[in-house]
Amino acid sequence: MLRLRGNSPATVDEKGRLKLPSSFKAELETFATGEGQGASAHYLTSMDGRSARLYPLPVWEAIEARLATLPSTNPAKRKFLEVTAYYGSVVEPDAQGRFVIPPTLREAAQLVGEVAVLGQMDHIALWNKASFERRLAAEPLSQDDLSQLADLGI
Repeated sequence: MLRLRGNSPATVDEKGRLKLPSSFKAELETFATGEGQGASAHYLTSMDGRSARLYPLPVWEAIEARLATLPSTNPAKRKFLEVTAYYGSVVEPDAQGRFVIPPTLREAAQLVGEVAVLGQMDHIALWNKASFERRLAAEPLSQDDLSQLADLGI
């Protein structure tokens, strides 16, 4: 089971490369070994162009398998596939453990300089650090959010 959690600040260099923080890198490698997969392939995409999501390839393939059960005419499926394909690509780390963030995604999500690398259980979220801090201030956990979580026993 994949357990990506916490926040590790990082930097995207001038060539668009992000070196995964060691705690996330170790968890991804452990997961890949347990899945019988190579630790290198991941799917990097976005749902909205504001941030990026890095999925281990087996996790992304499970999402695709669930989507495959929907008809191709399903509007939500079409939109989801269009946006995740537009921003998405399979990425593999170089010898130093760095991923190149493709220019389309890097520019849309402003993934340059300081970024927040956030564990989201089964994937990693990447945000421009300043943009994420503004979002946290503008969209705090509300009482409704806490009520919904309480309904789940959280």
